Amino acid sequence: MDRRRAVGLALIVISAFGFGSGTVLSKPIYGAGLDWLQLLAWRFTIGAALAWAWILLSAPRRASLGRLGRRQALIAIGLGVWYTGNAGTYYAGLETVPASLAGVLVYLYPAIVAVLSVRFATRLSGRRPWIALGIALVGVLLALGGIDLATPPPVAGIALVLASPLIYAGWIILSARLAGERSDRLAPEAEGDGHVDDAAAASALMITATAVVFVGGAIATGRPFAPDRIPGEAWPYLVAIGFTGTFLAIQTFYAGSRRIGAAQAALVSTVEPLIIVSLAFLFLHETLAPIQLVGAALVIVGVLVAQTAGQACDGPQPALPLDGQVRARR
Repeated sequence: MDRRRAVGLALIVISAFGFGSGTVLSKPIYGAGLDWLQLLAWRFTIGAALAWAWILLSAPRRASLGRLGRRQALIAIGLGVWYTGNAGTYYAGLETVPASLAGVLVYLYPAIVAVLSVRFATRLSGRRPWIALGIALVGVLLALGGIDLATPPPVAGIALVLASPLIYAGWIILSARLAGERSDRLAPEAEGDGHVDDAAAASALMITATAVVFVGGAIATGRPFAPDRIPGEAWPYLVAIGFTGTFLAIQTFYAGSRRIGAAQAALVSTVEPLIIVSLAFLFLHETLAPIQLVGAALVIVGVLVAQTAGQACDGPQPALPLDGQVRARR
């Protein structure tokens, strides 16, 4: 396995840990009296502050921001606005839908990404990755087994959760194309003049745009948002979800997907339910059922099978146009 691919896989696993931690961290935040909009407003505000601090601390990252073309900047902002749909529907649905059921439904997105990648990003090559995807999705269903639906969740909550993977799949494909991925190649490994040399600049703009939408929504709807209106017991969890579930998760996913492709990144991300179950066991004292352990093993098998498959785009990749713009090639 080449270094670029190994780094990409590691980044996606880190991202899965970050996103998975958000589901667990949301529970004590809701328990402190905040609702989904307050949670997301502060989550992305903290994440945006960290993203800009990360850029300002490094001269190369500051330079990459200066080289970000106007069109790329606008696309990054648009992706941030798009991401509000994914986060908003999922966390609003979590208020009424059991977390395990929500996890099953939201993990429709790797299959959606795999299908969209056939036309819009680097497709999964051969049969083995598709078989691996099927194994991993079965593992997801089993790892999140034991769902108690004695009290059926409201239809509106189910609809919100079902909307999340559709929106998220679109975000993954669009962010991959912003990084330079196409159906015939991955994002370039080395950047020429006028190109962003890492994910920091684009993802900082994305997170900021998402924060602006959620903060505006919280203020417009009269939610208590000022720091002195937030219960003190919620702050450690808000800071944690802002760092791991936002800044770290989005930065590493964007950086990892440009190395291995959106479809592969979505497939590797199926380790997230395993992470959620493990964190829930450690911090929420939830018991792991045998069927969940079997499912977790299948997820790992699926990811391992996928990583032994050949890649659609091995070898040197052509550079992007040197004007720093994202151009669709048809």
